[in-house]
Formats: sequence, structure tokens, C-alpha cells
Amino acid sequence: MIDLTRRQALLLTLAGSVPLITGSSRSFAATRTVTVALDWTVNTNHIGLFVARDKGFYREAGIEVDILPYSDTGAGTLVANHVADFGINGTISLFTQKTAGADLKGVYAVVQSETGRLVFNAARSEIKSPKDLDGLTYGGFGSAWETALISTIIRHDGGKGDFETVTLGTSAYEALANGSVDFTLEVSTWEGVEAELRGVKQRSFVYADHGVPDEHTTLISSSEAYLQANPELSSSFIQATRRGYQFAVDHPGEAATLLIAANKDALTNPALVHASLKALLEGNYLRGQNGAIGTLDPAKMEAIGNYLFAAGILRDADGKVLPQSPDFARYFSNAFLG
Repeated sequence: MIDLTRRQALLLTLAGSVPLITGSSRSFAATRTVTVALDWTVNTNHIGLFVARDKGFYREAGIEVDILPYSDTGAGTLVANHVADFGINGTISLFTQKTAGADLKGVYAVVQSETGRLVFNAARSEIKSPKDLDGLTYGGFGSAWETALISTIIRHDGGKGDFETVTLGTSAYEALANGSVDFTLEVSTWEGVEAELRGVKQRSFVYADHGVPDEHTTLISSSEAYLQANPELSSSFIQATRRGYQFAVDHPGEAATLLIAANKDALTNPALVHASLKALLEGNYLRGQNGAIGTLDPAKMEAIGNYLFAAGILRDADGKVLPQSPDFARYFSNAFLG
């Protein structure tokens, strides 16, 4: 996280507005250096990468990993244009970009289920269920996915799915706090935890409880070109990365401390990092209830793909709505997990 969180929504907007980068394609000759692009400023979703790097898991696998600093160019765009070898992105952005012709393939599920949710101030006692959102104002990020998501949630509860949207980007939370908007979307394991630590009282609706398919909100993708040229290296990277996330699951305190130490300028609130990782573990996000770490669930990928297709969100390279559903099994692979 189906979901569009604040983070995903903004990244989808960026991905849709960034053209293919010409003249920047890298040569995929045999190499033991791997570059990874982040989807956002450093947070606990990235913890396995930093653990694997700083605990020496990548080195033991014979590879050097360069974690690129976050930039306004989406990770999916960097990967599709072969500027980065791997990138953190979301299932929604993966599907929309790949359908439009981007060279992308999901290879690792950072989280096993949706981390996003729809939130509003707890004092809004008149909002008892999603249908009460009809006619209210949503602080959003300007993507078609948000409209489909929220309309589904409201209609599933018997409402009309009619609401006003004000595109605010990262100002949505401030607007929610001061009452300028009635509801927004958040990442429960980061922004939600941050709000709780600040004593902000919120209530929420979980997408999957209201007609929206569950999804892997955050995943790692690569390009077909890179994976085909570097199958062994790709497997080494993904398996070492999985060790990093496994370590975070087994040793959360040490892993959180390591993440903070590696990103002192960005992560200035240690309590948030530790509490966020706790939420990721207690919610069975990093490790699913079935024990899965990193595995992409084919049923979830198919369900969210079908939802996006039915909502008319998937478009081809010319911006036209797809006339028939793609083969979503081609959009991801678990083969590199070993």
C-alpha cells in the first residue's frame, strides 16, 4: 500500500509526468555493483537494504550495493530507463507504468499487505462509516487511482461515491489538522505512527474492508533487460536483501538503530523509526501471517491488476484505456528469491 497512500499518489503523478530518459541507458555487462533507487526519503520500508549493506550481507554475496538518494524522478522511471538496476516502488505505479510500456518487473514484496488507509479526525463523530464521506472534501494528490479507490470504499458501504477533491500533495495532513479538508490517505506504518506519537487522534477505514483488493503496497522492481543480462547477480542481490529484512524481523531494535545511524540527517526522530518498525512487525507487513518474507502473492497481484483494469486506470503508451486485460503474471516474478 489496494492503496494509494500520500507517497504513492505523489509518485504516480511524478511518474506520469517524467518522460523516458534518452541516452542514459547503461551497459549490462557482467558487474558486481548494484544500484538501488528509493521511492521516498529514507524510512522503515527501506530497512532491509541498509541492514543487508551494513551487516555485510551484500559483501558476503560478492556484491557492492549503492543506495541512491531519493530524487524527484520516480524509482520506476529510473529503473525503466536503466539508470538504476533496482528500485523501490508500489504495485500501482508498477502496473500503470508497465502497461504504458515501461521496462519494469516486480521481484520482491517489501510488505505483504496494504499499509495505506483512509483517515479523518477522530472528533468527526458524524462519520460513522464510509458512506458518510459522500459530499465531503478529500485532500489528495491528483491521480485517477485515488478517485477509484475512494469511490469504491464509499459505494461498498451503500453511498454514491461522490466527494470533492482538493489537490494538495504533501500539505494534506496540515489541511486535515486545521479542518480545511475532511479526510485524506496515509501510510499507517509511518505517517499514522507519527500522528499517534504526536497525540493526534484519528479514525480510519482500511481499504480491504471496503471492497478494495489487498496488495503489496511497496515492492522492489527491476527491468527485464537487467534481469535477463544479470540473472545470477539479480538473485544474489534479492536473496541478500531478503536476509536484511529477515534480520529486521528477528532483531528489530538493532535493525532500527542501524537504519538511524546510516541516515542521521534524514531520520532525526528515533522514536518514530522504532515505533514504525514495531507497527510493520505487529501488523504482519514485513513478514506475513503465513511467514512469507519478500514473496509476491500471485493472487493479490492478479486481483489488484483486475481492479485497475476494471476502473479504467491502465492505459497504453498513447494514453488510451486498455481494451482488454493484460497478462499480469508477466508483471512480476518470485524466481530470484531462490
